[in-house]
Amino acid sequence: MSEPKITEQKAKEEAIELTGTVMEEVRGAFRVKLDDMDHSILCKLAGKMRKFRIRVVPGDRVTIEVSPYDMERGRIVFRER
Repeated sequence: MSEPKITEQKAKEEAIELTGTVMEEVRGAFRVKLDDMDHSILCKLAGKMRKFRIRVVPGDRVTIEVSPYDMERGRIVFRER
């Protein structure tokens, strides 16, 4: 009998990490202006941010993750102090 072949699974695409400033809150999401570009992205809070009830207000500096496939939406993963 032949052994089943183990195939390597393709790694999930890595998210791009960017930093920016929260400009405004829009219905539970946040508009984040990126530091190095004149571009804004609509972001929601990541699961850990919601779980630990970390508050984000306009003016906060944040780190966001953006998918390489959709550069218009992202998620906030860290709020700087």
